[in-house]
Amino acid sequence: MKKITLLLGLLFTALLSTAQNTHCACCTEDHKAFDFWLGAWEVTLPNGNKAGNNLIEKIQGGCVLRENWTGANGNYTGTSYNFYNAGTGLWEQLWLDRSGTILKLKGQRTGNQMILESDETVNEDKSVSVQRITWTLRDDGKVRQVWEVLRDGVSAQVLFDGLYSRKD
Repeated sequence: MKKITLLLGLLFTALLSTAQNTHCACCTEDHKAFDFWLGAWEVTLPNGNKAGNNLIEKIQGGCVLRENWTGANGNYTGTSYNFYNAGTGLWEQLWLDRSGTILKLKGQRTGNQMILESDETVNEDKSVSVQRITWTLRDDGKVRQVWEVLRDGVSAQVLFDGLYSRKD
């Protein structure tokens, strides 16, 4: 009887351990909202010139999207970490590159677009600037990324406009 009780106890412990290990903390629809950006991409500018290559992959058990950017000439690289913050209900991005640029953004998906913005910066002339990046999933599966600076809520400058095409 002791052997059967011990065997059943071990079996129950193993099943409980397996159930706990298969729980996916980041498998909600909110956590999947930016999955359309996953993959290996060639990125071109509006004039058709190659801007660079980008690899976006899930890491940390699917909780983080990591971007690895390499510019067309190979000299400019950057990495971003993107995640859904369940506490705020927002997506967040931290961008870091080899020139020392750091950009922090937050926002959410609306329809076929992920729209992330920086905190406001007050300029010398008292106007307010925000950096906004919008990723738009197109019907053909390509993704358009537009990075702009808003000044007092109006687009004042486009810093980047790239079209992502999946690599074969």
